[in-house]
Amino acid sequence: MKFKRLMAMAAAAAMSVCLLAGCGGSKSDDTATPAGSAAGSGAEASDQSLQYILDKGELVLGLDDSFPPMGYRDDNNEIIGFDIDVATAVCEKLGVELVTQPVDWDSKEMELSAKNIDCIWNGLSVSEERKQSMNMSIPYMENHMALVVRPDDSIKSIDDMEGKVLAVQSGSTAEEALESEDGAALNDMVASVNSFDDNLTALMDLDTKASDAVLMDDVVANYLIEQNNKDYVVLSDFLYAEDYAIAFRKGDDALTEAVNEALRELKADGTLEEISTKWFGSDKTTVE
Repeated sequence: MKFKRLMAMAAAAAMSVCLLAGCGGSKSDDTATPAGSAAGSGAEASDQSLQYILDKGELVLGLDDSFPPMGYRDDNNEIIGFDIDVATAVCEKLGVELVTQPVDWDSKEMELSAKNIDCIWNGLSVSEERKQSMNMSIPYMENHMALVVRPDDSIKSIDDMEGKVLAVQSGSTAEEALESEDGAALNDMVASVNSFDDNLTALMDLDTKASDAVLMDDVVANYLIEQNNKDYVVLSDFLYAEDYAIAFRKGDDALTEAVNEALRELKADGTLEEISTKWFGSDKTTVE
């Protein structure tokens, strides 16, 4: 879906709303109201999420700016990362500017709901709870929720965590996982859980041996290990596999689908492969 097509879709949706509001003319045509829905009351007719972005000319991306390699600050204090590069390419497709807005990760959904940001795009894992409260894009990368340990530690699998101290990032999917069915066994066997503002601080706690393992995304863990020349071990016995996706406000279907279509185009023209190879050495994206 090229930008001109997006503009046409948005204009059609806006005209439909105008007609419904009594701005002149007859009822909206069938392109604005899906077949089978009540004429003049369909959700698509009132969905101005894409037009909202096009009108202001920017997409505000909310992120935790300490989550390498997905989104983080470099030595010049500039926000960079895999997700930032992909989001920039998507915004070029939409014809708008990308604006990065760091947020408190614990309050990310509140920031989205308040329209302080337009999306959450920062290695965000898909969960049933998140799908209930937000629109989720198509998945674009697979990740594993895994344990990171010191190389000299006796922990070789999840079963070895009995009586150990676990570290997690506060507000992360790792923290949510411990309270879910998938993480119940691990949560029951550990002695305690230490929560930190970000994964880097959690790994520092591992260095000091205050924590015995960190539960985190293996995509992030492997990158941090390589970049910081650390000898941590990411256990192959991961808790579960998950998908990364982009979150939008619930009901922002037009914007969600526009971003989905842009991702599909970027996959087809090789851009996603190029960006992934830059950050990971190979194409790890899963967009179809």
